[in-house]
Amino acid sequence: MSDRLRALRPSLADGTAARIGTVLAVVGVLALSGVIAVGVTHLGFLRSGHRSAFVAWTLIAWTVFVIAVLGVRFVPVRWMTTVVIGGAVVIGIAALVGPPNTSTDSARYAWDGIVQHAGVSPYAHTPQSAALSGLRPDWLFPDKVDGTCDPLKPRFRGLGDGADGHCTAINRPDVTTIYPPMAQLWFAAVRFFVPATAQYLPFQVAGLLVSLGVSVGLVLVLRRIGRPTWWAALWAWSPLVASEAVTNSHVDVVGAALATAGVVLVAFGRPIWGGIALGAATATKLIPAIVYPPLLGRGRAWWAIPIGIAVFGLLYVPYVLTTGLDVLGYLPGYLSEEGYEDGSRFALVSLVVKGDAATLVVGLLVLLAAFVAWRLSDPARPWSGEVLMIGVTFLAVTPRYPWYALLLIPFVVLSGRWEWLSIGLAIALRGVWPSADAYRWWLLAAVAVIVLVTLLRTERSEWRRWWEQLSFRRVEHVR
Repeated sequence: MSDRLRALRPSLADGTAARIGTVLAVVGVLALSGVIAVGVTHLGFLRSGHRSAFVAWTLIAWTVFVIAVLGVRFVPVRWMTTVVIGGAVVIGIAALVGPPNTSTDSARYAWDGIVQHAGVSPYAHTPQSAALSGLRPDWLFPDKVDGTCDPLKPRFRGLGDGADGHCTAINRPDVTTIYPPMAQLWFAAVRFFVPATAQYLPFQVAGLLVSLGVSVGLVLVLRRIGRPTWWAALWAWSPLVASEAVTNSHVDVVGAALATAGVVLVAFGRPIWGGIALGAATATKLIPAIVYPPLLGRGRAWWAIPIGIAVFGLLYVPYVLTTGLDVLGYLPGYLSEEGYEDGSRFALVSLVVKGDAATLVVGLLVLLAAFVAWRLSDPARPWSGEVLMIGVTFLAVTPRYPWYALLLIPFVVLSGRWEWLSIGLAIALRGVWPSADAYRWWLLAAVAVIVLVTLLRTERSEWRRWWEQLSFRRVEHVR
């Protein structure tokens, strides 16, 4: 009898852990949904006077997220996918309950879509151009109040058409769009199904559908590579995904989805289709181009790179034919405005070197990351190489906008390198509290987490193997 009791103990313990984990995951998802919904509906649009409330909201959401993910690890396998995807739906719906709250980028998306439906190139005119005044919907271009837009700030600003003119929700209304052609096709596609009077919801719903598609795709890939599917919750339940893909509906979610699909297709032996997806990703936002280096491995995988470049160029052709070199839009001016040209943009590197030297150092760091990712990546499973490439690039370039981090999360899921999510949290905090000094501390804390966890989880034999690959010794030995 005692032997039977001893045999039952592990199963009883497993059952208890499963029940507790399931309850914790479900309650965590519901709590996270509530936190997100309350923030979206009650905090209003981000303004300097109450940034501390947004910081507190961000930290609370991430804390609840961590607790929920810890619980989902113990959910029975037969319920795992249902809980992960169901949680993604619930959290995504919560993110839909209000308009964008930290960014007005989707106002530009809507305008570019409206302009294209009128048969006009989005690169041809600025939003304040009188040539397009007949296309302006009231929700994007409300009238001024007593000759000023001050009562409508910070969501709206002056259009630049005089005291009796209009306000606009579009940032930088005096310059043309900066978004590449695949992004423009996305804007036109989303707005195709709705009238010009439809406001922010179409892009929010579209962002939710794309993010759910990524969640399902990650579950399927995790199953194929033999890893637990609960890892998909790191994307599906992420507060950053809910905020930036759904509430603020940034087009970066499309770029992240296409880049992830491209890398997966290449890894699974489909370099042509993978290259097409990678080219489309790069033509959505240029930053997905950094996923290329880990794919330059052995076999046919490298074919994806020239195909991706060709697709990128082909997507530009229709817009070049109608607008010429103006398809670059405000991109050069944006890079200069953001401090990328003079090196003032780089929060960590600027602690050591300034100006043009900072730009040079950042370039060298990115090239070094590309070399290491290329040498260490397994062509069949390049996930860790992608995390390294994207993560180091973000640490070097230090983007100030949290939606850039959407590109990193899917590869964290596939690689299991959860420590790199600390970069996403650091960038998310920077998005609601624009303090350069605080951002440096958050980034340094992320670096400390990454280094410490990497040291703890990596065995000596693994370090030795990495060194052999980086020094080309293994290649020589094989030969």
